[in-house]
Parts: sequence; C-alpha cells; structure tokens
Amino acid sequence: MRAIRLHAFGPAENLVHETLDDPTPGPGEVRIAVAAAGVHLLDTALRAGQEGGPAPLPELPTVPGREVAGTVDALGPGTDPSWLGRPVVAHLGMVPGGYAELAVTSADRLHPLPDGLDPAQAVAMIGTGRTTMGVLLCAALTADDLAIIPAAAGGIGSLLVQYGRHVGATVIGLAGGPAKVARARELGADLALDYTDANWPALARRYLDERGAPGATIVFDSVGGAPARAAVDLLARGGRHLVFGWSSGAPLTLPDAELAERGLTSETVLGPPMLARVGGINPLRTLETAALAEAAAGRLVPTVHRFPLAEAAAAHRALETRGTMGKVVLEP
Repeated sequence: MRAIRLHAFGPAENLVHETLDDPTPGPGEVRIAVAAAGVHLLDTALRAGQEGGPAPLPELPTVPGREVAGTVDALGPGTDPSWLGRPVVAHLGMVPGGYAELAVTSADRLHPLPDGLDPAQAVAMIGTGRTTMGVLLCAALTADDLAIIPAAAGGIGSLLVQYGRHVGATVIGLAGGPAKVARARELGADLALDYTDANWPALARRYLDERGAPGATIVFDSVGGAPARAAVDLLARGGRHLVFGWSSGAPLTLPDAELAERGLTSETVLGPPMLARVGGINPLRTLETAALAEAAAGRLVPTVHRFPLAEAAAAHRALETRGTMGKVVLEP
C-alpha cells in the first residue's frame, strides 16, 4: 500500500509518501480501504515533536492520522462477518495509521457510513464533529444567545455557526481574510468580520449597539491570544467564555478579579469536563453518533478542504499557516 510515514520529528517536509506492506487485521479487528483520512491540528504538533499535548509522541517511524472512512475489505479472526464490504467511518483513538490506503482498527470503533454522506464529510464529523457536539452540550446554546465565534470558517467554527443559525441564536463570526469572511457569512453568521482588521471590535460593538444589546452572551474560543481577548471584551455582564483550543499558541486566561467584576464565567471544556457532561460508558462514541446523525440529517454540513494523500506535507503546511477552510482531509 501507499502511505505517509514520518521518520523524524520536524517540519512538514518530513512526511514521506512511500510504499509499505499491507497491514493485517488481528482478532476483533477490520481493515479499511481508506477513501478519506482526517488531518488534525494535533497531527501537526505531533509531527513537529511537541510534547505535553493531549496525546503522547508516537514511536518512529509512524504513519500519522486517527480518522478514516472507507470500505471494510478484510476481517481479523472472530470479527463479525457482516462488516465485510460495508462503508464505514472510524476514529482510531490513540493508535495512528490513518494517512494510508489501508488502515486497521477494532470493529468496536466502526460506525456505518450514513446514507448520503461522502467519506470526507464523515471523517470531518467523526473527530471534529464529535468535539463540536461536546462543546455545544457544554454551551447549551439557545435563541436568546448572541455568540461570538472566532475561526468561524474552520472545522469546528463552521459547524458552530450552522448550529447557531439552526437554534435561532445571533452569531458574529470572525475569520481571517476576505474568502473566509465570505464563507462564514454563507454558513449563516449574522455578522462576519475579518479579525486581521484592527477595526473589527469597533464594527462588532456598533452592531451590538444597533441591536440594543449590552454585549455578547458567549464566546466560543478555539483561538486564544489577541482575537479571544478582544472577543471577551465584547461580552455583556454575566457572559460565558468557553475554551476548547488555542490555535494562536496560548490560551486566554482571564484574571479572577475580572471574572468577579464583570460576572463572567470562563471554562475549558475539552477532556474530562466535556466527557462528564456526556456521561455513559463510552461518551466519545456517544458524541460521534450524534455528530454523524446531525450531518446525515443535513443540519450540520461540514466544510471540507481536500488534498491528495501524496500531498500530506502541503496539507500540514496549509493548516499550520491558516491556509485552509473547514476540515482538512487526505484522499488516497
């Protein structure tokens, strides 16, 4: 099979497209002929050798990638034979191997590919979508909310904008550059602004004043840094700051004195806080199922930025330089 392999931590150019032996599924496992493989910002951090994140550095050499969709083409011993030949999508968990023509995983991780959902869209929902569903569970967004969503044209941000429109909330979407701003507007943002324009906070404040709103009620913060700080400054008293990433390099931490003075709450919702809210034996699978159902129903349509498998290095560079819109997907 053809696959992307990393032999040494470092820049995107260290991702090599090469030929490897076909993997063989073990007991209770399946092999998937991959039609789409997800690329996550975490993949770029692991490739660069950054320690201290939510996943340990892999042993080298490694085939990166943890999100795949395709067709089951081989079964391991004891695996339910009904999976053979079925279109599926799966999150591989902490075991990489997705950037390849063939990937092996436990049958317990499989979801049937919903009718009408192409593999790239399914890949977007199995990882990015499940995180979005968890964030939304923590947010409990309603029609009474006025939400600010930085990175509104990104994988999670684009889904949050759509959900906000679905429930009737007012959405201010922030994105970098004219094309991304236009995309946020297409997705349903009531106001779409370019956060690289220093004047965007004043434009947002004017919009709030015209609506007679004292401020936003919630900031969905996956960016951190200066954009998040400016967004939080637009929160009304009693507003909420939900943190689920910091693509700028550092999370925004609000001083206790500011939280008390303005009546704000600030919560990092990734990991245990999110899973505790979901509950159950397998909360991640619960979120995956919910995300796929939303996409199958057409309520959340993932934006997908596609690259050929052989161009994984280009995909990583584009993701790291904010040159993508939506979920980045590799297609063998």
